[in-house]
Order: sequence, then C-alpha cells, then structure tokens
Amino acid sequence: MGADTREPRATPPARLGRAIREVRSAGGVSLRELARRIGVSAATVSAIETGRTQVSVSRLQAIASALQITAAELIDRDVASDRAAPAPATTVQPPHPATTRSALSADRGQGWRHFAPLRIDPVLSAAIAVFVETGYHGATVRTIAHRAGMSVPGVYHHYSSKQDLLATILDLAMTELLWRVPAARDEGATPTERVALIVESMALFHTHRRELAFIGSSEMRSLEPANRRRIAGLRNDLQYILDHEIDEGVREGSLATAHPRDGARAISTMCTSLPQWFRAGGPRTPEQMAAEYARFALDLLGHREERRD
Repeated sequence: MGADTREPRATPPARLGRAIREVRSAGGVSLRELARRIGVSAATVSAIETGRTQVSVSRLQAIASALQITAAELIDRDVASDRAAPAPATTVQPPHPATTRSALSADRGQGWRHFAPLRIDPVLSAAIAVFVETGYHGATVRTIAHRAGMSVPGVYHHYSSKQDLLATILDLAMTELLWRVPAARDEGATPTERVALIVESMALFHTHRRELAFIGSSEMRSLEPANRRRIAGLRNDLQYILDHEIDEGVREGSLATAHPRDGARAISTMCTSLPQWFRAGGPRTPEQMAAEYARFALDLLGHREERRD
C-alpha cells in the first residue's frame, strides 16, 4: 500500500487529537506505547491528543501507521466525529463492551465540579456495594444477585461473570476521571493553575464517588491480565496529564521541585487514599478537602506565590 499523502484539512488540533485518542483507546494502545512506537515522549503524544500542538503530515502518517490505520482514515474520522457533535475532546470511551450498559451521570453539561447520582443498573449498583463490603474475592454472584433483588441467572443475563462486573466498575471510574480531569485542567491559564485544578478534580472524584474510587484503588490486583493491562493504560494516561503540567511548571520556573515525577506520584497517591478515610457528613465537605489538597500539591511541588508590589 502506498503512502497516504493527503494533507490535514485546516483542522483544529483538538479535533484531530480527539480522533487519534479514540483510535488509540479503542485499540488498547497506551499513551506511552504510542509514544514509543513513533519515537517521541509521552508528553508530546498527550499534547497532540489534547490539541495543544499541531500535527505535521509526517507525524500524522507515523501515528496512523503505529495505530494500524491510514492517515486518510484518521482525517475522515475527525471530520465525521466533528459533524456528530461528540463529547469533549479528551473524553475516553474504554473498549469494554459492558460499559455501554452503564450510563454515566449526566454531569458533563453542568461542569466537572457537579456530581449527580450515577445512572447505573441494579446489578452494577449491587456489585459496587458488595465489593466495598467484602472485597472482590469475598463476594459471590449469589450475594450480588440477592442485593440486587434478582436471581443468579438474572445477573448472568446482564454480566457474564464477576470479573465482568469488576472490569465494568473500573471502566466506569476511569471514563469519568478521564473527562473530569481534562475538563478541569483546561480551565487553567498557567501550569500551576492547571496542576491545582487537576488535583481539585481528582480529590472531588475520590470523595463524591468514594465507593467507586475505593474499588478502583483496591481491586486492580483482582483484574485478569487483559483487563489489568487496559485499565493500567488508562490510569497511566491520567497520570501523564498531571506529569505534563508539572513538567511545564518546572520548565517555566513556577514549580521548584527537583523531583517532579516523585511529586506527581505522591500527589496521585494522596488523592487515591481519600476513599479509605473520608466520610460524607464529616467535618469537611468534599469541596473543602479538594481545595485543601490543591494547596497541599502546590506546596509539595515548591510553588511560591508571586509578590505583588
């Protein structure tokens, strides 16, 4: 097959980046793996997918080849996607089929700080409750069926196995995080503002969606290998969003840490630990904790406020 020489059509970078990310995610290729295949940094791929950098013809062809698709198909996907008025550019729809049976909350139109009740089926709701109470290995399909008020065959009609339920729950968590965090980041005008907003978003998710987040942080070990690789790839994509903004802050001098990667991992761990102790109705609201965690993160990274004369 000859090389595709079609020029990108005066396309906004965010739209083309969205198309690249959709194809990559659907194929189960992590952001880091795509970066390795085309010989660039993960931060560069992240910047392409979020529309922060233009894509040259040669790089578009390299990306298409790495994803086993033609550049023309990527361009056509971008145009078709734009006509369909899709969700925000940074939204990821994981390829797990059962996720389509679990509708996410209708929060996107109201912003990333808004958390409405999740619109999920009774079986998935029951599985979340049972996994939190007993752990994945302590749960049985019979227990989940009883909690959902249905028969065991009824559960199997919707989900093929207990593993299917767990993978769906983690898909649900990552799908929500991967639209909330980029939406929060995009409101920032500087790297430090974007870091603070990212951390605020992560902390809000891990308090408002405490049960979902608790399973996500405690049951990765219970996933079968293929599911673990896919979810781990999505978690890495989320981490790269924070890594990139911290790198930008260090580069411009607004963050003084000498260990940006260690700082980024410490911040992520700080947020993922929230479900272990945070309780609704306690002395602090999710919003108060999120604002405080954003300040913690900037302090940890060596941020100093600019003096105003």
